Amino acid sequence: MKKILRTGVIREYDMHSPSVKAGYGFIIILCCLMVVLAVFPLVWVTLAGFKNLKEFVSSTSIIPQSFSLEPFTTTWSQLGIARNYLNSLISVVGSVLCALVFNGLLGYGIGILKPKGHSIVKKLVLLSLLMPPTISIVPLFMNIQKLHLGNSFVPLWLSFGANAMYVILFVQFFETLPASIIEASRIDGCSQLQTFFNIVLPLSKPICAVISIFAVNAAWSDFLLPYLVLRGADKQTVMVRLFVFSTEQTVNADAMMRSVVFAMIPPIILFFIFQKQLTENAVSVGIKG
Repeated sequence: MKKILRTGVIREYDMHSPSVKAGYGFIIILCCLMVVLAVFPLVWVTLAGFKNLKEFVSSTSIIPQSFSLEPFTTTWSQLGIARNYLNSLISVVGSVLCALVFNGLLGYGIGILKPKGHSIVKKLVLLSLLMPPTISIVPLFMNIQKLHLGNSFVPLWLSFGANAMYVILFVQFFETLPASIIEASRIDGCSQLQTFFNIVLPLSKPICAVISIFAVNAAWSDFLLPYLVLRGADKQTVMVRLFVFSTEQTVNADAMMRSVVFAMIPPIILFFIFQKQLTENAVSVGIKG
């Protein structure tokens, strides 16, 4: 059996020390515990979905008596969530595009162009991070109504196009880009927008990937703003549909567990598909930042 050489912080010769072995073992145990705490709720909800109401209420075992998919198909028909998947997809795609373009443009202005007063704008953006998001719900909703944007996905998209955290992440990354690249684009006659879209943004794939992760997760799990803005069953997102479904008198606890599983499926699939890219981009941003 080929021996695996450690090339990280703890090297092979460090393992001869009893204190290092003890510390290494403690780290492994702690990591395993964190994995169990993170994965167990997902496993429990999924397995609970296979149980009927009687078994769900009376049984103390986490393992269901049978693994029939019939309860899931019944709940799928009862929930009617296919349309809600499409609505959430529309919300997520628009939110990601707005999060990248609008926050990236402001970050480009603060981090690269640096016009007069850019430091004040940066401080105001940082100051907004100290304000709880909930205090802006009332004025935001009033402005949406005045602009006649109710029952539209546009407010959901634009709300992610004005995110202080995303702006700061863009600024920090843009400040690490070589100034010679920007100067070369200006010499070639590129406008500021051409420089941003054709040069700066393609060079910013790591930070764009990280912000896309945040935006997808936030847009998919967002409930309050879609609940206030989107009216009618034909425009409900998945999270809003789950809330409405939970308020129906005919819904039992076991059906609610299965509806939660339906809401978890898309993020989990995306994670497994892009797991390698997400990890590499996150590490790259951590090194450059």
